[in-house]
Amino acid sequence: MEKDVQVVGFRVGNETYGVRISAVREIVRVPEITSVPNAPEAIEGVINLRGKIIPVTDLRKRFGRAEARPDKKNRILVVELGDKLLGLIVNSASEVLKIPPSEIEMPGSMLAEDESSYVTGVGKLDGRLIILVDIAKLLHRSEYKRIEEAAEPVPSVR
Repeated sequence: MEKDVQVVGFRVGNETYGVRISAVREIVRVPEITSVPNAPEAIEGVINLRGKIIPVTDLRKRFGRAEARPDKKNRILVVELGDKLLGLIVNSASEVLKIPPSEIEMPGSMLAEDESSYVTGVGKLDGRLIILVDIAKLLHRSEYKRIEEAAEPVPSVR
């Protein structure tokens, strides 16, 4: 029997998304974000997380949602992208979801071409749909390159 896929669930707008738990380092409240001149539009700025400078992107903008006002529920998912850390602002992040592989469907042709590259599937769990995304494919190549330049390498802890 295949093991359940474990993802960290988070919300952007009214949708629930999930990223593999292995990609998420931690979830933090949104601290003060320092803007960076000439940063790509998707990059909000950088944060200092225990002495590490981490670039932050707003997934609400990346997913084409109207710009959301700051809220106490907003969180930053700190994810590993290669050997770098990246912060992703989401409306809320809370739960670890366990989705049986039999309940995950491929995204198919319902998604636009650029969306289908980062959506890896749609999971069904207790009547909810969870859009599964691949963080590495979420950013455009140019954005990823700029983030790589801004982020400090992460020492391996595994």
